Amino acid sequence: MSDMIKEYLDSLEKALSGSDPATVRDALGDAEEHLRTALDAASIESPDVPEDELIRGIIEDYGTPEEVADAYRRIEKYSTPVLAGKKKNGNRSAAARFFGVMVDPRAYGAMFYGLFALVTGIIYFTWAVTGLSLSVGLAVMIFGIPFFGLFLLSVQGLMLVEGRIIEALSGIRMPRRPVASRKGLNVWQKFVALVKDKRSWSSILYMILQLIFGIVHFTVTISLLAFSASFILRPILEYTFEIPMMHISGIEYWTPIWAMPLTVLIGAVLLVTTLHAARGMTRLHARWAKFMLVR
Repeated sequence: MSDMIKEYLDSLEKALSGSDPATVRDALGDAEEHLRTALDAASIESPDVPEDELIRGIIEDYGTPEEVADAYRRIEKYSTPVLAGKKKNGNRSAAARFFGVMVDPRAYGAMFYGLFALVTGIIYFTWAVTGLSLSVGLAVMIFGIPFFGLFLLSVQGLMLVEGRIIEALSGIRMPRRPVASRKGLNVWQKFVALVKDKRSWSSILYMILQLIFGIVHFTVTISLLAFSASFILRPILEYTFEIPMMHISGIEYWTPIWAMPLTVLIGAVLLVTTLHAARGMTRLHARWAKFMLVR
């Protein structure tokens, strides 16, 4: 990489200090790709002009790091995730804050992610373990290294998709573009860069651990939903389908008529609590994903 381009990217990163890490990563990737592509084109058109002079002209057209940083901050204000949280009114009562989750789209997106996390966990775990196992097994063969390189590329692609899923269902900003690929490198140099990239290994670790998180997330979400539904639907279950409240040692326990409204109320409160729990777990998981995948 040209020293001037590297200095520009370092200055851009400093100018974006305090911004969301995903925004910084996208801005650096856009800038690096633009500067390199423009430099390659300018080198072909003006082969006699020194590289530093070409880069200065490209940077002048692209904008200073401060100008680009300001542009990205303005863009972020109008391109926040659909389910991103809005500033809350601190004057709301405790009851309004508790039951307000019923009209919060993030809660339902989080609940869906909790149910979907088990599927992605199984897929990611299987892909990571199979890819690593085959890479180790094929290491002694001539096509073992290319296979491992393709596996690392597939991991980056899957984690980009995972980031888009997390952003869509949790509202947490994640990278929206792949990391800029280094040009001018041969196949072996690109492979070495992939292996040395910490994101490759942190992404593999994330994929393996996702199975554990997916099982926990799914189990907690589906259990809370089942409990709340069983209380809310208790009148229908008992009077229509004749399903007792409990069945212990051959003895059936039925809900008294006077307790039915209370049972339904308990189920409704439990459902609201489930939405809060789903939203909290998904936001916590999204921050873990950002820590592992955005560096």
